[in-house]
Formats: sequence, structure tokens, C-alpha cells
Amino acid sequence: MNVALDDERFRQRFEALNEIGATERGGVNRPSLSAANKEARDKLVTWFADAGLDVVVDEMGNIFGRRDGTDDSLAPVMVGSHVDSQYNGGRFDGVIGVLAGLELIETLNDRDVRTERPIEVVSWSNEEGVRFQPDMLGSGVFAGRFDTEYAHSLEDKEGETFGEELRRIGYEGETPCEPRSLHCYFELHVEQGPYLDEADLSVGVVEGVYGFSWLNAAFEGSADHAGPTPMHLRYDALVATSDVVQAVRRIAGTGSEDLVGTVGSLDVRPNSINVIPERVEFTVDFRSYDNAVVEAAVERVGREIEWAAEREGVEWECEEIMRLDADPFADECIETVERAAERVVGEDGYARLVSGAGHDANYLNKICPTGMVFVPSVDGISHVEEEYTEWDDVVAGANVLAHAVVEKAGGK
Repeated sequence: MNVALDDERFRQRFEALNEIGATERGGVNRPSLSAANKEARDKLVTWFADAGLDVVVDEMGNIFGRRDGTDDSLAPVMVGSHVDSQYNGGRFDGVIGVLAGLELIETLNDRDVRTERPIEVVSWSNEEGVRFQPDMLGSGVFAGRFDTEYAHSLEDKEGETFGEELRRIGYEGETPCEPRSLHCYFELHVEQGPYLDEADLSVGVVEGVYGFSWLNAAFEGSADHAGPTPMHLRYDALVATSDVVQAVRRIAGTGSEDLVGTVGSLDVRPNSINVIPERVEFTVDFRSYDNAVVEAAVERVGREIEWAAEREGVEWECEEIMRLDADPFADECIETVERAAERVVGEDGYARLVSGAGHDANYLNKICPTGMVFVPSVDGISHVEEEYTEWDDVVAGANVLAHAVVEKAGGK
């Protein structure tokens, strides 16, 4: 079946959704379970219902819209992504994956085409993980990585729990969030890296996703006056932290060709110009497609933290809060996406590549065959307001996704 989505309807929905939480610099601010996130959820549920989908919200706030197949005894093909954002993040991240799934449903409806298998469009909760850590929480519970009680107990910086906030915005459904039978899962996403843009390609066929480790660490020293305290009597938590920041860069530069390392968050206390920092809490993020490389980086930075604490005479803490192994996708789904890409953009319009960012597809890959479609991020920029993808590339990726889903769902 030849599938061509209605790019104008797709674009109108994209613009309408991104009016919610819009920022002055052209991005969006829809962190998980915020007022803006609720509004986006409400709009999505309305659109799902208007498209004739059977809408279900589970106890993690994951939103599912199901279109029946001609044989509903068969496991469904699932497609989707997320509509929560980074703080002041980009407009394309996650959103295009959900709306492309919805547009596919609308296109099938317009043509009165029935697929043999049901198709489900999903919007996952808390993919970004900026308010509640860890990230990819809704899909993680769905795939059995976390339990619901644990997820509901997670707190943001204001002490609000995920469960309380889910109830406050009215999105704690009654349906259990747990693994169930799926035929396969597909996700469309922006690349969030430079490869496709530099190669002037419209589509990426994703072979797998980097493994990664997230660490929460802290140094505890002594606060004192910045003037009278001589240098040899200082126990500066920020000095120790700065040593580790440099060490993370060195480790990433020497660990392997694809290893990346980031210290992305610092909380300095008391954070005053004339007071020696007493406590610094910080994060470390290591990623590679080789699990052994990630493990070695974590061990090395652990030693660096201990040595930095010893040099500065401060106490230290370090806890791994997230570990996800490198995750090759199912050959059958990679090949399905590749056939779709050849059909939509031709053999010179796509390339196979590996994702450096984590996605809900990581967890779905644990319970069913999974594949992803990437579209270019201009200049490789993402997670910021300047994130941008040419609309023609978004449409090309959405059409690749549609062909892959219809093939797997048994469209005639």
C-alpha cells in the first residue's frame, strides 16, 4: 500500500500543539505534569477521540489511542513518542513522533483502509526526566523496568511527588501500567545529533541506542568567609567538583572513540559571592555503544571523585541513579524501516546510524521488536529552543514511519 500523509493537516496540528507552553525564543516549556503538559495532553486526547481512536490512560499517565484491526485477536503495532519537553526545550523533540502516528490513523481513515492488526498510538509520560528522574519513566514502568509505586514516589525539587502531580492534573488512569503483548513498536524522532544534517540526508534508519550511566554525586566541605579564611584552611566543595568536571572531559576523550561524558547539573550551596562553597551536588552522564566502555568510565570517575575529596579535605557521595545497556534494535524492524526509507527517499536519501540519546524505544525493545526513524536536527542542535528540523524532512520521516507501520500491521 502506498501511504502519503496529509502534510498540511500534520503541520497544523504540530503548530497548534506547540502553541502550548511556547517560549519567546521559539521553543516550548512543557515539563512533565506541568500545567502546560496537562493542556497538551488534553488536546491530544481530544484529537485521538476525534480520529475515532479508543482512548485509554494508564496509571502512569501514558495515553493510548487504539484503532481496531480486522483481526483484533492479533497483537497490535504500536507507534508513538512523548509531548513533555525539556525546560525551555525544542518544538520537535517527541512531538513529531506522536503526531505522525495520529496523522497515519487519519490517513487510513480518509482512505477507508483497514489493517489486519490493531494500531495503537501512544504518548509516554515523563520521557525527558527533567522534573522527575529517571527519564523515560512511563515507558520504563510499562516495560517492567520500574514498578508503579516507585515511580509515583519520585519527587521533584519542590518535594512534589510524581503520583500527586499525576492526580492533580487528572491523568492517573485506572488501567495498570504493565507489559502486554505487542507485535512491534516504532518511533519517529529528531536525531539530536549532527550526522544526518552534515551528510545532507533526510532519514536515518536507527540500528540501536547507546548505553549510558547517570550518576548523582556530591562534595561536602565547610562554608566560611571568602576574605579572612586563608587558602590552606579551606575545604571548598566547588574546587573538588571542578577537578571532577575536568576529569570527566579527560575520561571521555580517552575512553573510546564514541564515549561522551557530561557534567550537566550543579547545585552550589550557599551560592554566595563571598562565602566558600560548603556543598555541591552534581550529575555525571557517560554514554557509549559499548557497555564495557561505560562501565570503565564509571569506575574511573568514581576514583576521580574519591581523589578530589582527599585533595581538598571534603566528604563525598556518589550514587548511580540510572544504567541502561546499549540496545541493538530488532533486525526485522530495522529492515522494515529501511525498505520504507528506500521507498520514500530512495537509497541515497537515508543512512543507518546509532542513537546517542535514550528514547522510549529503549524500553519497548525489551518487550517487543522495535525500530526507530530519525530526521535531521539542523546543526545537530536539540534540547534547546533553537532546535529545528526542516518540515520537508519531518514529512519524509513521517511517511517512512507510516509505511513501516502499515507493513507490519498488514495493510492492503
